[in-house]
Amino acid sequence: MSELCPRFEKAMQIISKRWVGLILFELLDGPKRFSEMESNLPISGRLLSDRLKMLEKEGIVIRHIYSEFPVRIEYSLSKKGESLRPVIQDIQNWANDWIAEEEVN
Repeated sequence: MSELCPRFEKAMQIISKRWVGLILFELLDGPKRFSEMESNLPISGRLLSDRLKMLEKEGIVIRHIYSEFPVRIEYSLSKKGESLRPVIQDIQNWANDWIAEEEVN
């Protein structure tokens, strides 16, 4: 049996972490504020914050701070994150083709 590629294993650890796929899917539409994502995703603010920090550390998400009053913070995909677009879209296409509606309810 061939040995797993360490890069592939690392990539799977990142994108398979709970809620990461949905966060990335949410950011495919463009920059979002934290509160926007929090209301669109079934995830606690604390966990969303944790995942965004992890994705930022991995260079997949960029945190933009606008010096306005009140301060506005937006999250967007970096070039590295944007390169996941076809992967996420392929997973969505696969899900549409193979996951029955009754399986998700």
